[in-house]
Amino acid sequence: MTRFGLRILKSLFGTLEHVAPSLGGRMAFGVFCRTPSPTRLTEKERRVLAQSKDFMRRARKHPLTTTHGAVVAYEFTNWGARRDGPAVLVLHGWRSRTEHMRVVVEALLQRGFRVVSMDLPGHGVSGGRILNIPKAVGAVSAVAQWLGPFDAMVGHSFGGAVALNAIAGSVAGVPPVSVRRLVTIASPNALPDLFSQFGAFVGLGPKTQEAFEGRVEAIAGTPLKAFVAAEQLREVRLPALIVHAPEDKEVPASNARAMGDAGTHVSLVWAPGLGHRRILADPGIAARVAAFVATRRERRLEPAAAMPLEDCLPVGD
Repeated sequence: MTRFGLRILKSLFGTLEHVAPSLGGRMAFGVFCRTPSPTRLTEKERRVLAQSKDFMRRARKHPLTTTHGAVVAYEFTNWGARRDGPAVLVLHGWRSRTEHMRVVVEALLQRGFRVVSMDLPGHGVSGGRILNIPKAVGAVSAVAQWLGPFDAMVGHSFGGAVALNAIAGSVAGVPPVSVRRLVTIASPNALPDLFSQFGAFVGLGPKTQEAFEGRVEAIAGTPLKAFVAAEQLREVRLPALIVHAPEDKEVPASNARAMGDAGTHVSLVWAPGLGHRRILADPGIAARVAAFVATRRERRLEPAAAMPLEDCLPVGD
């Protein structure tokens, strides 16, 4: 968003705070859920897509029409592997797509899993320009019905939040997705915090902010305050691995600490120097994720400090 555009929005929301805060809340929610144009790619994003062409050709492409929009899922299997074997669903983050999850997908394939990765609504080649937790959870549920069941889910950033909410059944009318294990990578803990930060960014007054936050319950059937990962992890009690870089600038490390404190069934692994996005390209992190997913016996992983140094080294931008 340009500075000029932000000034216009702040002025508009300032007026609506006094004359129509409900309308202002709806408008703010629309802006909050608007996804970036999939055709406006940075040079780095173009390089990633170009480098992933051979990888993407290995997948079976599944265009699916759901009540939450048209989405595309990709099914990866190693040659000779059984399609009815254990499967893992991999979810990308905001302004991302399946290609960015390549290293994680390949590590899971090496462990013998069938891997399904989907472009969330408004991302990659999936349709639409609107995405929020209820819409994403609905899409995940549909993919699970078509291409599941899944043994585990792995999500980066927003995708990690989506995965946990799909497991927790936080959206009314959408059945929970049953899995054995969960991995989140650089994922946020509390959706209410994101709403507060966005409201401050665009200059929402208290009445408009209340209406903005109320849109969540209106479409999800669950109040915003319920969308806190640490509390959801305490409730679902499934083994979970939280992977995070301590210097992550987009999702501060405090999010991972809160999630890691949810119980002994949750393991926290730090990935120093890998930031918010480079973490996905690190083979050591991907191997750690795949090893956790493949672990059958119920046990807590080694403390984060025991992670080999070579698994923590940063990779290039």
